[in-house]
Amino acid sequence: MAKMILSDGEWRIMNLLWVSSPRRVPELTEALQGDTGWSRATVNMMLNRLEEKGAVASEVQGRAKVYYPLLSQADARQKETARFLDRLYGGSLGLMVSSMAGQQALSEADLNALRAILAEAEEKEKTDAE
Repeated sequence: MAKMILSDGEWRIMNLLWVSSPRRVPELTEALQGDTGWSRATVNMMLNRLEEKGAVASEVQGRAKVYYPLLSQADARQKETARFLDRLYGGSLGLMVSSMAGQQALSEADLNALRAILAEAEEKEKTDAE
């Protein structure tokens, strides 16, 4: 699971499963219908891929197969963030923030949140060093 990469479509399904699980294929198809127009067969195919990747598991409940996530949302976000940073900024968070700041894409709230994150990271580093 270390190198798991989710496609945009797989993210859509995972987001639904993280909100509410377990879910059956008809429920997922209905929830995705408006945005994607995916058929039941497409949703089944995507779920099969996710099962092969180890992101979801299924079990039979009554006459229906239900799906639930094995990959946590936090783990998926962390892996995708690292992949994004590696791909676009050579793994440098500083370079990404500098790029965002240079484009004035950071609001005052974003800057305050970054300051709080940095202060927390500095405090953790001090505690770990002791």
